[in-house]
Amino acid sequence: MIAQPKLSILVPVYNVEEYLAQCLSSLVGQSLQDIEIICINDGSTDGSLAILQRFAKKDSRIAIIDKENTGYGDSMNKALKRAHGEYVSILEPDDWIEENAYKIMYQAAKKANADLVKTNFYRTRTNPKAGLTEDFRTSEVAQKETINPSDKREVFQFMPAIWSAIYKKSFLIDNNINFLPTPGASYQDLSFSFKVWTLAEKAVLLPDAFVHYRIDNEGSSINNPGKINCVVEEYAEIETFLCERGFFPKFGETMNAAKFRNYHWNFQRLDKKLAKEFYQTWRRELASAWDEGLLKQPNFSQKDWLALKTIIKHPRIAYFVLNLRKRLKHFA
Repeated sequence: MIAQPKLSILVPVYNVEEYLAQCLSSLVGQSLQDIEIICINDGSTDGSLAILQRFAKKDSRIAIIDKENTGYGDSMNKALKRAHGEYVSILEPDDWIEENAYKIMYQAAKKANADLVKTNFYRTRTNPKAGLTEDFRTSEVAQKETINPSDKREVFQFMPAIWSAIYKKSFLIDNNINFLPTPGASYQDLSFSFKVWTLAEKAVLLPDAFVHYRIDNEGSSINNPGKINCVVEEYAEIETFLCERGFFPKFGETMNAAKFRNYHWNFQRLDKKLAKEFYQTWRRELASAWDEGLLKQPNFSQKDWLALKTIIKHPRIAYFVLNLRKRLKHFA
């Protein structure tokens, strides 16, 4: 094991035997070799642990944390404590990454002494070719080598995609940035991502895409009642964080704009019965934010602003339209 690696890569594992070998192969083949790979087996019941052990036997840079199932947030927090790297990254076990990715990101981080380096990524399925997802383009980042996220609020509207980045370990530790240890694996990246963007002073945005993010099951419905309010819990955590740190006056409107988009995404994924229950929470929180003056039109697209006002003022009509769009998208 390398005493003080340049990068620690955290891989949370739960029942992913079909894709895990591809993920690990992409990590052990990185051109940046001064790394450690920390795999957290969260009580898998398939062959995932055996795959981890097979790879670890061949590469001493791989460490395995084998534990009972406690969920994504708790797994990631344990891995963060175990990490020794100067920088930390995350790779989901059903994704894979390009060979030179971490070398390029690490060099960019060191050059700028950055708190984080963020990249674009590919959305990919098992069979069709990948499609590039650009949260930012070359022209937007060419003028400045680094940005302060507080001055570039659109970063808060990016898909969290916490796995398409590297983070300075000391930055995370000094600011007590970790994951909400709720059960399961739904939305725990939201509060982590928001805290990072809020507290980072130097961030590098690279227009390159390295991670292949698998979306085979992205559109599947959620029918587990325990997952209805995971996104609600994440935003409650974000609001608590902002209030405790004295940041709410500065970031409250930004939080509510991101919250609308993620609540909408959650509604689209829930099955009909659970969506109806969640909609009541969504509408109630929207109305409260509206009354407090925390929803401002410049923070929303024209389409989202119209949807927002309809939900608040005509909730039954909005619910009908949202469900109709969901059905049409399903059959498209």
